Amino acid sequence: MSIDSPIIIFGSGRSGTTIFHHMLAEHPRLSWMSELCNRFPAQPDLNGLLMKSLDYPLVENILKRKIQPGECYSFWNYYFKGFGTPTRDLTSADVTVKTKKLLLPALSALTTKKRQRLLLKVTGWPRTGFFTELFADPKLIHVIRDGRAVANSLINVGFWRGWGGPEKWRWGLLSEPHRQEWHHHNQSFIVLAGIQWKILMDAAERSKSQLRHSHILEIKYEELCANPIPVFQRVADFCKIEWRADFEARLNKYKLINTNKKYQQELTDQQQNALENVLASHLTKYGYQ
Repeated sequence: MSIDSPIIIFGSGRSGTTIFHHMLAEHPRLSWMSELCNRFPAQPDLNGLLMKSLDYPLVENILKRKIQPGECYSFWNYYFKGFGTPTRDLTSADVTVKTKKLLLPALSALTTKKRQRLLLKVTGWPRTGFFTELFADPKLIHVIRDGRAVANSLINVGFWRGWGGPEKWRWGLLSEPHRQEWHHHNQSFIVLAGIQWKILMDAAERSKSQLRHSHILEIKYEELCANPIPVFQRVADFCKIEWRADFEARLNKYKLINTNKKYQQELTDQQQNALENVLASHLTKYGYQ
C-alpha cells in the first residue's frame, strides 16, 4: 500500500520542531497523528475519523483546544518495537517485510479523502533511511537550531537522560574524541548536552547524504521565528501543497519568540565558554557565530 509523498519533520529535539509541526498541521489538506494514535495504536481509523471531524469548523474549534499533533511513539512502537528508543539511527536495513506489511496500512488509515497528505514528526535520530525505505517519495524537513540553545534547553527538561551519563542515555557510547571532550571539561553536563546535539547533527548529515535533493529541505528555527510566512511558503513549494489564504491566516495567529539568548542568561561564563569550545566547528558549519 502506497502513501503519496508524506511530509516528515525531524530534528535534534528542543530545536523548534514542535511549534513548526503544529503550524504546518494547520494546513487543511494534511492529516497528522493525535493522542488517539498513542491510546489506540491498533485502531488508526479513529485518528482518521478525527481528521474528518476537523473539516467541520465548529467541531474543529472544540477539538483543537484538546487535541494537538504529536510524535506518538506508542503508535510507532506498536508496529516496530524499537522505533522510539533505538541506540543508533534507524536505516533502510532495519525495515523488514513485516514492518511494511503492518505500518503502511496503519499509516494510510490516518488519512482521509480530503486530507490525503500525511504529516509526521520525529526527534532525536533522524531515521530518514527508515522512512525512505517505507515511502517512495517522502518530503523530509530538517529543523536546525543553534546548538548552544539546544543544549541549554535539554538540561532544563525532565526527560533528558544525560544526568545518568552516556551509559544511560539513548545515543550510544561516546566516541573517543567525544569522550575526551567530556572528560576535558570535567564531565560537565552542559557539555554533554552539547555533544548530544553534535551526535544527532552528524547523524542527520550522514542520512542526508543518502537522499535525493528533491527529498530534503533544511530550515532554521531562527529564520522561522523571524519570518514565518516566507519560511512556510518555501515549505509549501517544497512539499507541493497549495498555498491558501486560510492557511496563511492561521499561521499569522502564532506569535513566535526566538528564545536562543536564554543560554546567555542562564549559564555562567565558564559554562558558555566550555560549550562554545566543544561546539565551535559545528556552530561555524551551520552559520552560527
